[in-house]
Amino acid sequence: MENKKKFVKKYEWVGDVSSYKEPEANEHSSKYNEPDREYDSEYRPTKEDIETFPDLQNGPSSLIQGSPVEIQQVGIHNFRLPLRYKKKNGDSIELETKVTGTVSLEAHKKGINMSRIMRSFYEFKDDVFSIDKLGTVLASYKDKLKSFDAKVALKFSYPIIQPSLRSGLEGYQYYDVTLEGNLDKSGELKKIIHFDFVYSSACPCSYELAEFARKYRNKATVSHSQRSVTRISIEFDELVWIEDLKEMCDKALHTETQVIVKREDEMAFAELNGSYLKFVEDAARLLYEQLAENKKVKDFRIICSHQESLHSHDAVSVILAPNSKFCADVPHELWSSLIHIS
Repeated sequence: MENKKKFVKKYEWVGDVSSYKEPEANEHSSKYNEPDREYDSEYRPTKEDIETFPDLQNGPSSLIQGSPVEIQQVGIHNFRLPLRYKKKNGDSIELETKVTGTVSLEAHKKGINMSRIMRSFYEFKDDVFSIDKLGTVLASYKDKLKSFDAKVALKFSYPIIQPSLRSGLEGYQYYDVTLEGNLDKSGELKKIIHFDFVYSSACPCSYELAEFARKYRNKATVSHSQRSVTRISIEFDELVWIEDLKEMCDKALHTETQVIVKREDEMAFAELNGSYLKFVEDAARLLYEQLAENKKVKDFRIICSHQESLHSHDAVSVILAPNSKFCADVPHELWSSLIHIS
C-alpha cells in the first residue's frame, strides 16, 4: 500500500497507513461528545418545546444570503393529493392532482414556511374543487404566510366519455387540464384554465399532391397527417366548464383522436380528415373563431403543435385575443411539453 493516504479521527492526516498513529488529545477533542444515534420513537414535543425550536425561515434579515431583494414567487411544485371536482352534469369526480403553490416574499424576509401551503390544501381536501374554491385556498395561505401575492395551479387529467364515430361504442378520453388562480395584493382573483386537446391534422398540400399523382400517373399514394396538440388558455370570470372547452375544440377542428375504433370508425376518421384538411395556421384561426365568440372568455391564447410525419420537426403557431395579456413568446420547454404521451 505504498504512498496510500488515509484520513483518521478528527480529519487529521498522518501519512500512509504504516505511519498511522492516534491523534494526541487536545482541548477540543477532550470536550467532544459522540451524539446519541438511536431514534427516539417516544419523543413528542409540547407546544412550548416547539416554540424553542430554531426557525430559520422566519429568522431576521441578517440571515439573508445574497441580495436582500423581493422574490416574486417562492413555494412548492408537484405536491400531489386527490381532489374532487364538479362536472358540468352536477356530479363530482375525484382525480389525482399535482399542485404548484407560491407566494411573493418581501425583501426583508428570510423565507417562508412552505408546509403552510400544503396544509391549506388539506384543510379543504374534502370539498368539491372549482376555480372559485381556489380563491378560498389562496386567501387562506396568503394570510398564513403574510404575503402580498399568492398563486396556485392544479394539474390533472380529466376524463370525458367519447362515442365512436360509427360503431356505437364509447370510451374515456383524457384531457390534460390546469386550473390556475392568482390572488394579488388588492384581493383581485385572476382565473385561468389551460386545456390540451389532441387531434389529427391532414396536410392540404400533401393531399393535393397525392391526388395529382394518383390522377395523372396512376400512383398509389397516402397523404401525410399527424397527431397534433393545441393548448388553449383562457381567462374568465363567469365559470367556463371543461366540457365546454372540449366542445369548442371539437366544433373548430372536427378531427379529435379516437378511443374505440372498429373498421367502420377508421373509415369515418379517414373521411373526416379528408373533409377537414388543415395547416397549423388554419387550426389556430379556427380555434380563435370559437373562443372569440364566447362571451364568458375574457382573454385567451391558442398554441398549436403539428408533430409532423413528413418532417423531422414540428409545425407550430400561436395566436392571442385582441389586446391580450397572455405572452406570445413560447419557450422551448413549453413546446416540448405539448408532445402527447400516454
